[in-house]
Amino acid sequence: MNRLFGTDGVRGIANTELTCELCMQIGRAIAHILSENLNGKKLRVLIGKDTRLSSDMLENAVSAGLCSAGADVLQLGVLPTPAVAYLVREYGCDAGIMISASHNPYEYNGIKVFKSNGYKLPDELEEKIEEIIPRNVTEFSTPIGEKIGCVKKSENAVADYIEHLVSVTDTNFKGYKIALDCANGSSSVTAKEVFTRLGAEVVVINATPDGVNINKNCGSTHIEALQKCVYENNCDLGFAFDGDADRMLAVDNTGSVVDGDKCIAICAQHLKQLGKLKCNTVVVTVMSNFGFFRFCDKNGIKCEKTKVGDRFVLEKMSENGFCLGGEQSGHIIFLEHATTGDGQLSAIKLLTALKFSGKTLKELSDEIEAYPQMLINVTVSDFGKAQFSKDKEIQNAIRQAEKELGDEARILVRLSGTEPLVRVMLEGKNSDKINELGESVAQVIRERLV
Repeated sequence: MNRLFGTDGVRGIANTELTCELCMQIGRAIAHILSENLNGKKLRVLIGKDTRLSSDMLENAVSAGLCSAGADVLQLGVLPTPAVAYLVREYGCDAGIMISASHNPYEYNGIKVFKSNGYKLPDELEEKIEEIIPRNVTEFSTPIGEKIGCVKKSENAVADYIEHLVSVTDTNFKGYKIALDCANGSSSVTAKEVFTRLGAEVVVINATPDGVNINKNCGSTHIEALQKCVYENNCDLGFAFDGDADRMLAVDNTGSVVDGDKCIAICAQHLKQLGKLKCNTVVVTVMSNFGFFRFCDKNGIKCEKTKVGDRFVLEKMSENGFCLGGEQSGHIIFLEHATTGDGQLSAIKLLTALKFSGKTLKELSDEIEAYPQMLINVTVSDFGKAQFSKDKEIQNAIRQAEKELGDEARILVRLSGTEPLVRVMLEGKNSDKINELGESVAQVIRERLV
């Protein structure tokens, strides 16, 4: 791994890329950097984890690194990522760490770091941590005796987080029969109790983690399991979470998928009707569907767009005081209640909107037309990637496509942030036309940048 911290923390294959040695170094570096402004007070860090086989190993390695630098550790056990972001504030700790690789297969794992306010570390702190990891630890003070950190285990973390989720709505969901796909991940320890306490009849699948079945043919990345469950059990709707439960996708009673765009639109309309949608604005990424923007226009909802990534959505929300934002993938942020995406919170808010409207999920989601979308990934050279924004032939091809598409469609051409790719995405009602124009632009890119 070249740069340790990506857009969502550190991530890699456990025990080869993300080793115990590296995790100890990361823990030690986190303690050194975050202790700088504590005036000698011991750093207090809580750690949560998902259900991967490697999570115990890496949790203990990070804990050892933290303790060796004088930090005290509170291990929360298996919990969703948003629980760590919530409990770091609730418990008054200085930092929170989540051991998870989110929606990735079980052999991967990762480290996400939160500040005391529940927000992910800013880039400048991540860079400071990275800078000191390769350096000799003897450059820094090494505590001994009573100044060495200790590890304690929390007995109440799961219950406290469940209590938080139940408290975010005053609506009872009695009369709803819902299916929950826990992806054999973190929501396995919380989801059933949360929605049962809120009054719903609950059918739960994929909530028996064994260390290697997290995200395996289940959860939000494999929605087919939930679609089948909703149909076979005659449910009103269903929710699928990913491995660390920070995202959610829904399925209506017919088995149709309701993505993050539609969930955000439904919740935005509900909040606007209540006068609670701050500045009548939602924040989404440039990848949201054209139909989403059309729906918002018709309903007097303003849209702010960001680069792809929930951290960019959160930054825009925080800077401007907006309360709702998210991604098509199901990362949805309700800033009044959470500082990160929370799949179970999103499901509660969506159910609340349904109950308020008196309509089914299908009826509400059908109000948001999803325009046909096509995506072409063009592999380019490193030189080509650097030349992309400067190439006049490509820019002319994009402008010509925009002109032909008019107001009823759009084209978005962007560089991948993680791979040597240029992504060409078009949306519009005329599938043949967007396919033809998309391939035309992609061919120019191949000729100029490959």
